[in-house]
Amino acid sequence: MAKGHRTQIKRERNEQKDTRATAKLSYARMSVTKACFVLDAIRGKDVDTALAIVMYNPRYASSVIEKLLRSAIANAENNNGLKKDDLYIAECYANKGPTLKRIQPRAQGRAYRIEKRMSHITIVLDEK
Repeated sequence: MAKGHRTQIKRERNEQKDTRATAKLSYARMSVTKACFVLDAIRGKDVDTALAIVMYNPRYASSVIEKLLRSAIANAENNNGLKKDDLYIAECYANKGPTLKRIQPRAQGRAYRIEKRMSHITIVLDEK
């Protein structure tokens, strides 16, 4: 049990919070592996380079991640007061979400399962 008044405990907990700019997309209709191909390409890059990579990448995940990256940049500028030129991608990862289970009819009355996977994608920006 923590010592002190509950407002003091909350104040101490909020001081330890991560203040970096983030953007999160939950329930994206793509598998984690497909999202990670694009995320691996932009990890650690500055924001302008990452946007250029994502814009000209032919994968479907890149269009979704581009929108998410622009959202993270806007969050950094508006909420944290950071400049776009100083930002780089500190973290970007995709976690497994729920899976939709569907049935595909097959020969002789059998049924195969189709798993439509989802992912939760997170991008964290930080200053250089």
